[in-house]
Amino acid sequence: MHRVNERIRVPELRVIGPNSEQLGVISRDQALAAAREAGLDLVEIAATSRPPVCRIMDYGKFKYEQSKKQSAAKKSQSTVELKEIKFRPKTDDHDLEFKTRHIRRFLEEGNKVRLVIVFRGREVVHPRTGVDVLNRVVEACEDIGNVESRPNMEGKRMFMIIGPKAGVAQRKKQSAKQNKKPADKKKSAKEAKPKEPVAETKEASETAATTVEAKATSTESAAAPAASES
Repeated sequence: MHRVNERIRVPELRVIGPNSEQLGVISRDQALAAAREAGLDLVEIAATSRPPVCRIMDYGKFKYEQSKKQSAAKKSQSTVELKEIKFRPKTDDHDLEFKTRHIRRFLEEGNKVRLVIVFRGREVVHPRTGVDVLNRVVEACEDIGNVESRPNMEGKRMFMIIGPKAGVAQRKKQSAKQNKKPADKKKSAKEAKPKEPVAETKEASETAATTVEAKATSTESAAAPAASES
């Protein structure tokens, strides 16, 4: 928190003006008077300096800008989650491949993954089988992931943590944006293209009229013999 105006108690201050000009070391009363004359606030920005450094500024605007910077910093920060994938010492190839795809997706999203080998019964006396499974996963993800925690046995479970390599998540986002742009442009062009109206030409109208007249004549001709016979 910054001390502002009358809350500043130190008798002498080093003051910076509203346009970043150096006003030098002056008394607190002189600094307050200069701030009032400018219609601004006297804000203590370096309390530990001797004498403390104060600046004449619009404190409300200063707080608003600081709040905007903090919000922008929070948006730019990515939250890293710790996902968990479980295996068995005798996990088959299909299941291993399926779970490895999930692990790769988690790493590409910038998350860490905890790999867990669950032993049952006498399987625990052969921990090497669990290490072999973990090594296969690490090999399948070595292009995008690093081992952050080596295999560690706790009871009947073996744990290992892998995390994404630097820049993996960012490259994934950039790739997704590049793939999305052409599709969006194609869709927009399709939507923007107006439907061409079907123009009826003069010749087509005349042809249609002639056809109607011919049908009518044919009908009358057919009706005439019938009337004669009756």
